[in-house]
Amino acid sequence: MCRLAAYCGPSIPLENIVIKPAHSLVVQSQVAEEAKLAVNGDGFGLAWYDSPAGTVHDPNMQPALYKEIMPAWANPNLLHLCRAIAAPVFLAHVRASTFGGASYQNCHPFTHGRWSFVHNGQIGGFGRLRRQLEGLLPDDLFAARLGITDSELLFLLMVACNLEADPRQACMSAIEKIHALWREIPAADKTALRLTFVLTDGQTLYGCRYSSDGRAPTLYVCEDLDHGGVVLASEPLDGNAYHWRRVEEATIVSVNRSGVGETVALERFGIAA
Repeated sequence: MCRLAAYCGPSIPLENIVIKPAHSLVVQSQVAEEAKLAVNGDGFGLAWYDSPAGTVHDPNMQPALYKEIMPAWANPNLLHLCRAIAAPVFLAHVRASTFGGASYQNCHPFTHGRWSFVHNGQIGGFGRLRRQLEGLLPDDLFAARLGITDSELLFLLMVACNLEADPRQACMSAIEKIHALWREIPAADKTALRLTFVLTDGQTLYGCRYSSDGRAPTLYVCEDLDHGGVVLASEPLDGNAYHWRRVEEATIVSVNRSGVGETVALERFGIAA
């Protein structure tokens, strides 16, 4: 499994989330505490939206992207980049591969237009479902698929489900399509469907936890860090669990620069495990 972090708020250096905290994402890349695997060494990546001070945010701004197949702890460039880059919205990810080897194309975040996406979890039985799921993509999005991971395919399915018009509904529609096919896998060959992800258009973060067995990978939200923004992360970054609230299973939460928005139960969209 992977570890992820996302931020929305006043512009801050990326190092405030990725590097500096006592249990930062770089620390988690070696000693994750709430993951199946403690080490996440199959690459890392950053996506950020750069609105210079004093300017109005461009709602059509596409994210800047940096990805690397080296482990996060082994790349000194990451330290310098995170110190030099400040942004009001960004995603970060360290990868432990469940499907697809360590390659640039398989590293998160994945992007399409103004959207960026990071994922922790698995589409259980993906090897059996891959052709069917890829068949749900329109030609342009199938051609846009660069890697072979279930994570990228999940994201592109959301794009295909009209992500631009209704992000929550698109997320839920993609999950519903995946779950419908997953149910058809014979029980003897079936492994759990576990999806925890964050995506953003550069203005709002959307975080979701969903699984077939009630064991979706963890996701926490915090509004109490010293820089005034809101963070979504796989594990509390500062070592103080009292600052963090767990995002509930089978919900999707939104975060913008005003703070944490509505948390919606997936049952509203007719999805049940």
